[in-house]
Amino acid sequence: MVDTNKSTRTEEDLLGTMEINNDYYYGIHTQRAIENYQISGVTVNSQPDFIRGMVYTKKATSIANNQVGALEKEKSDAINWACDQIINEGACMDQFPIDLFQGGAGTSLNMNTNEVIANLALEHLGKEKGEYDVIHPNDDVNMSQSTNDAYPTGLKLGFYAGVQTLVAELEKLISSLSAKGDEFASVLKMGRTQLQDAVPMSLGQEFSGYAHTLADEIDNLQHAAKELLVVNLGATAIGTELNTPDGFTEAVTKALADVTGLDISSAPDLVAATSDQACYVSVHAALRRLAIKLSKTCNDLRLLASGPRAGLKEINLPERAAGSSIMPAKVNPVIPEVVNQVCFKVFGNDVTVGYASEAGQLELNVMEPATGQATFESLTILTNAMKTLREKCIDGITANPEICKSHVHNSIGTITYLNPFIGHAAGDKIGKEAAETGKSVRELVLEHGLLDEETLDKVLSDENLINPSMDIAPKK
Repeated sequence: MVDTNKSTRTEEDLLGTMEINNDYYYGIHTQRAIENYQISGVTVNSQPDFIRGMVYTKKATSIANNQVGALEKEKSDAINWACDQIINEGACMDQFPIDLFQGGAGTSLNMNTNEVIANLALEHLGKEKGEYDVIHPNDDVNMSQSTNDAYPTGLKLGFYAGVQTLVAELEKLISSLSAKGDEFASVLKMGRTQLQDAVPMSLGQEFSGYAHTLADEIDNLQHAAKELLVVNLGATAIGTELNTPDGFTEAVTKALADVTGLDISSAPDLVAATSDQACYVSVHAALRRLAIKLSKTCNDLRLLASGPRAGLKEINLPERAAGSSIMPAKVNPVIPEVVNQVCFKVFGNDVTVGYASEAGQLELNVMEPATGQATFESLTILTNAMKTLREKCIDGITANPEICKSHVHNSIGTITYLNPFIGHAAGDKIGKEAAETGKSVRELVLEHGLLDEETLDKVLSDENLINPSMDIAPKK
């Protein structure tokens, strides 16, 4: 029995005994992990989706163990109640203080989860924390499990929830870009390839392009996320279902689907699934692909806003901070810059996930905590970066229509519109002469008598430059 008059309780494990503060719902295994893993300063507490994923796993196993006759109803009900307190009420979210980096393939976090749930359940039964003869973290909460199937299942559920949060923020960003596409639909501007003048377009088409290229990533992310819903719960140590009652794997898979509301399925080969981390590689690859597109978009925004006098200055980004400690009146594109940096970190995390996923030996990959840290970080910072980009940059962008239009009419790129009328060779000559003399394409075409003024005005009208029509071209 625990002495309730003491501020600490004595807990024992394989290595000996330790005094645990009675205020803590975690126990000796968690305390050892706190002492062992002072690595990043970022703890599991910072990832509530991960905590809920682990707790969902424990609730499903409790239900299944009761269903197959391995766990008595009173214990199962108490464990389920404790799980619901954490999942639904946010109880004990501060009781997961272990660093995301940890050895032992996640054993410390699995033990942490077992201890918190056991002690919550004990209090629900009117018992004191640490009375493990009533409900034991390993024998009861961890019944029919190993870290090697419980931890990856919780990790996958955490990743899946994180992807859904990220997608919701991505959809908002896409909506903001689409709105700017509509707002700038009539703003004529120059399109560019290889940073050289290409052909005209509208600023709205440019922003709509950003929206559509990011929209493609929703399906890609969700496709990758579906792989996370295939779990190895019931595999226990290496996939042979050691110490599980008959019918447990089927029962726990169904219970997990029921408690999460997700389309959970059991891996067809539990031995393979216990060491294989391909789903993590797929998910982070999808995050990397999104980051690539996001970073490219921010590069474009910085270029389009360059200036204010010696750059393109086709758009204005909201001014968010003084830009220099030495140069007065300088304002920098700080929001796109910070998003670029987030994307670079995601690229690096993708390398980490690749190495961690490759580094398993034989029947287990012990490097999952590194994958967890990298992926949760990428999910968090990408989600935050997209919110920041939308709220502090995209929504406040304005256009400079006259500057955009002047770039078009001063450009040699409009010569391409005359190909059907004067041919490519004549266009080369006009373009070269325009570059050498500084004269406009329109001026030179008229000088050389290559087209009449009426036809030229139609071809180079703002409407035709934005939405070119072959109806104007001569019929051959």
